[in-house]
Amino acid sequence: MEQNLFVYNTLTRKKEKFVPLAPPHVGMYVCGPTVYSDAHMGNCRTYISFDLIFRYLTHLGYKVRYVRNITDAGHLEGDAGDEGEDKISKKAKLAQLEPMEIVQKYTVGFHEVMQLLNTLPPSIEPTATGHIIEQIELVKLILEKGYAYEVNGSIYFDVEKYNQSKDYGLLNGRNLEDLMNNTRTLGGQDEKHGKLDFALWIKAKPEHLMKWPSPWSLGFPGWHLECSAMSNKYLGAQFDIHGGGIDLMPTHHTNEIAQNVAACGKIPANYWLHTNMLTVNGQKMSKSLGNSFLPHELFTGEHSILTRGYSPMTVRFFMLQAHYRSTLDFGNDAMEASEKGFKRLMNAYGLLKNLKASATTEVQIQPILDNCYAAMNDDFNSPVLIAELFEASRIVNSVYDKKLKIDQPNLDLLNTLMKVFIEDVLGLKNEQAANDDLPKILDLIVTLRNEAKTNKDYATSDKIRNGLQSIGFQLNDSKEGTNWSKM
Repeated sequence: MEQNLFVYNTLTRKKEKFVPLAPPHVGMYVCGPTVYSDAHMGNCRTYISFDLIFRYLTHLGYKVRYVRNITDAGHLEGDAGDEGEDKISKKAKLAQLEPMEIVQKYTVGFHEVMQLLNTLPPSIEPTATGHIIEQIELVKLILEKGYAYEVNGSIYFDVEKYNQSKDYGLLNGRNLEDLMNNTRTLGGQDEKHGKLDFALWIKAKPEHLMKWPSPWSLGFPGWHLECSAMSNKYLGAQFDIHGGGIDLMPTHHTNEIAQNVAACGKIPANYWLHTNMLTVNGQKMSKSLGNSFLPHELFTGEHSILTRGYSPMTVRFFMLQAHYRSTLDFGNDAMEASEKGFKRLMNAYGLLKNLKASATTEVQIQPILDNCYAAMNDDFNSPVLIAELFEASRIVNSVYDKKLKIDQPNLDLLNTLMKVFIEDVLGLKNEQAANDDLPKILDLIVTLRNEAKTNKDYATSDKIRNGLQSIGFQLNDSKEGTNWSKM
């Protein structure tokens, strides 16, 4: 179990050795989607990144309780959480549907996309509406501790009072004065004691569709409160990892920490991990720029910015080729390169089962295996891991082409390495079951070509060779016979 796994902690702004609170158990909470529309590609990147983390921690032998919520109420249009209309209620009104019809539609759609991208389901997927009681109890506790106040049936968190003894800007690295100077005045601001105060419970207007009874009013919970209540319920007041997109760090996660410290006296998670942005040709992805597309549009190619569609596993591979903390820039050329790389890797993985061991070896696999673990132990560095897998693939192809010899122990280790890191850790899979039979099909074609050569039918022989070459397969003639290899 002992591993030198280091993770970058946004809270301390440095890499730290990962030491769970109660090994072998690990608690991980990741902020899930607000289900009022289709999941966008930025969401997908975040959930693929945490799927990688979940998979690797599990591979190391940790018993991970992975909690990823569904926000199905309380997330208002102003992402600070207190202003505008509820995103789900607004969509329901426009579509003339019940809010829970909207929730159901987009939750199902989210799960379908996650399944296509081969992400494992979380251990628990709680919904905000399923935890109203827990949220009301948390508000009561914060009120009792003196860090919140009531105005006309709404409850607000008192940031300035909290900051007198705590550090509100601990996660985002900003002091209170800077934060206040950069906060715009919003409608309804006169209810609050301070500009940075945020809602824990909001009294519902008569036309608001989603509301519940509470000691203070008929209303609904604040967006930030939901995650605090659900993480507390399933992982406790303090757990190991809290994750999400970098856009959640300045406000949402900052407010989660404040709520938890106010209620429980503890920062909820020891390690805060954040994924970076997805850009398109160097620009931020946004609807206003016309460069925003949804997963199904990327899969089918049905968007003006796309030259064609790409398979879900190609998309997953593309995202894993960048470190989760770095900006990932989408472009058609980058996707083309990823598709070729993915096919090359999976082709080598497919050839592995046909390799035969020799009495001696000209390669040592242990150093590559060590490098794979070193990459993942360095803050889940998937790009470096993939580079090592390409080195392993080169060895597979060379052994298959009889350019290298490998003995049984090294062949066994090579099999283990490729299985563990391609399937179990990176979560990549062959999308075409027919590819399992590819070696047999190509061997049959080689046999037919050899028969053509024997019959001096050189036109057919050359036609087969050139045809295979045009789809990426090279035939290699030697004294021992003819082998094929992926170009």
